[in-house]
Amino acid sequence: MATIPTERSPDSSLAFLRDGYRFVGRRCDRHGSDIFQARLLLERTICLRGRPAAELFYDPERFVRAGAMPKRAQRTLTGQGGVQGLDGADHAGRKAMFMSIMTPDAIRHLGRLFDDEWRARVPAWEAGGPVVLYDEVGRMLTRAVCAWAGVPLGEAEVDRRTADLHAMIEGPAALGPRHWRGLLGRRRGERWIGGVIDRERVGTLPAPEGSALRVIAEHRDARGRLLPRRIAAVELLNILRPTVAVDRFVVFAALALHDHPSWRQRVRESEETAESFVQEVRRFYPFFPVAAARVRRSFDWQGYHFPRGRRVLLDLYGTDHHPELWPEPERFRPERFTGWRGDPFGLVPQGGGQHLTGHRCAGEWITIELMKRAVTNLTTVMRYDVPPQDLALSLSRMPALPPSGFLITNVRRTA
Repeated sequence: MATIPTERSPDSSLAFLRDGYRFVGRRCDRHGSDIFQARLLLERTICLRGRPAAELFYDPERFVRAGAMPKRAQRTLTGQGGVQGLDGADHAGRKAMFMSIMTPDAIRHLGRLFDDEWRARVPAWEAGGPVVLYDEVGRMLTRAVCAWAGVPLGEAEVDRRTADLHAMIEGPAALGPRHWRGLLGRRRGERWIGGVIDRERVGTLPAPEGSALRVIAEHRDARGRLLPRRIAAVELLNILRPTVAVDRFVVFAALALHDHPSWRQRVRESEETAESFVQEVRRFYPFFPVAAARVRRSFDWQGYHFPRGRRVLLDLYGTDHHPELWPEPERFRPERFTGWRGDPFGLVPQGGGQHLTGHRCAGEWITIELMKRAVTNLTTVMRYDVPPQDLALSLSRMPALPPSGFLITNVRRTA
């Protein structure tokens, strides 16, 4: 039996925070292996990267999600009791609930709402001063996804709700104030959405058929029971929060268009080219660093032993930059996706495996739809200038974002 390479440090948690997205990859390179073991949060943890590792990681016979995600992430990012921490029949029923919302027509409808929000804002951008794209897109996505989900949102609430959703996203890997804001945002968000769930259930807020609010509020488990109020709020936030998080991918798309201006014309000319561009943005730029699971029962893989209960991390960023999967992984090359037919274990910015039954992100298709519409708006609906600013991406900061939020000026309509 081979021995898993092991970090010498008694605990690597601070190193994880310091190295961020490169924590796993750097150590894999140092050990000359796509597997190693370290202590994280004082717990022995196996770290993996690459396509074979992703295929292993999403095998439900070998891994469970219950108890895998650190509490600090549950208390900020995902909420406690949500679909991400379920397994077996409980997960299957809850995942089916989410996938019933993700119909092609519904996804296109959300895309149209986002388009409407974007085009409605362009005149104000023309008349005003500099625009911070990240801030603007976050608010547009909050408005659009709440309207789509059936969640009432007054204009006076938009900034506060967007800030709370952003705080949840920022909180898990942060220390101090950023983490505290994540805890507060989670608490306020669950209270807000819990009230919305209550109103739908008593009939004072009738939600449209098929809307996320109605589906989640009225979902019953295998025993015929409604989800508890707090769990229903967690799951509805698991629609709103990830949709708003697409604002980072939109900023990355704008950054890619700025750094590679020849692609502006190319994405305008072909929908297939625009799709390839969006997929390369998802592969190239840092979104979520790792996914966590626990070993269901002891097993051996490629000569290595995985003991029951051991926490395992899959390096999502490292897998999307693995040279055996992606030649010249540090070059931005959308053409690599020309004719691409998909790979559930090769491209994993939002997790891997199967959409319908596995732990792959239920909103991945929404992400792609919204990114394609954003790219269209950035290249055909308006022109703008990009003034000097700090656009550097620090891979030590999780989640990553240019410090400026991507500033644009001199916006003018073209369509």
